[in-house]
Amino acid sequence: MDLPNKRPDDMVRITTAELANKFIEEQIALVKQQVGDKKVLLALSGGVDSSVVAALLIKAIGKQLVCVHVNHGLMRKGESEQVVEVFKNQLDANLVYIDATDRFLDLLKDVAEPEKKRKIIGGEFIKVFDEEARKLEGISFLAQGTIYPDILESDGVKAHHNVGGLPEDMQFELVEPVRLLYKDEVRVVGKALGLPVSMVERQPFPGPGLGVRCLGAITRDRLHALREADAILREEFDSAGLAGKVWQYFISVPDFKSVGVKNDKRYEGWPAIIRAVNTTDAMTATIEEIPYALLHKITARITSEVEGINRVVYDLTPKPVGTIEWE
Repeated sequence: MDLPNKRPDDMVRITTAELANKFIEEQIALVKQQVGDKKVLLALSGGVDSSVVAALLIKAIGKQLVCVHVNHGLMRKGESEQVVEVFKNQLDANLVYIDATDRFLDLLKDVAEPEKKRKIIGGEFIKVFDEEARKLEGISFLAQGTIYPDILESDGVKAHHNVGGLPEDMQFELVEPVRLLYKDEVRVVGKALGLPVSMVERQPFPGPGLGVRCLGAITRDRLHALREADAILREEFDSAGLAGKVWQYFISVPDFKSVGVKNDKRYEGWPAIIRAVNTTDAMTATIEEIPYALLHKITARITSEVEGINRVVYDLTPKPVGTIEWE
């Protein structure tokens, strides 16, 4: 079934629940026509695009969809748990959950070079997904969360951030129900499908996850500190009403320590670096001005609640000169 690669000029932008519901009904009919009674496989990362595709396909074909969620141990706090809660417990999805934390972290031990880390994480993800796919029988289709900017960026060829690199002998026909939508439309559709706002409004998150925010060679203790500090930052931004106003905010933790004082004793700890940026296209980014009172509160919480972190710093560099991620 050949799918169009170009969004029709007269296609109305999906901005309301009514338009979203109309789109959902149309896609359910198309998916049923394409898939019939066969099985569909989806790599469910917990990101906006794959989550919306999963919810839409569950509505269309129920248990014919097999979702595979690989936890590579580099997710933000609570994210894998949320995927299980929403899809397995609430939507009764046919979900295969793989905790591959040890497998990934063992491979990443002592690897400091950012591109090498990325390649290990991406390559291993495909291996794990491939292993799981081979255990399943009767899969005829592969669903992907391709959206319209992916098609524009890749000039109609999808070699992108989803599964993309499955071995040659595993050829599936693709199911890509949101391929002609922009990100803001995907979010509107996700809300209409009843997904939680925290999932639908989830910030852009790199495929290697916290692997590129735990700077240098990843250690389990520093990764844990990063995850906890990042959760505090997100919690405080939510409480202060900044969640919808700042495009992306996160913590990075570098691989060096500085001296600090705790309980009247010297101790060494890592710094937590706050990054908060606004952008429309991710090609350039401006720095969001965070109120000092909030920065003080975040600093106090992170330095008192997170083991191993003794400083908090705020990155004021726009893009250009600095990229959004540190690695």
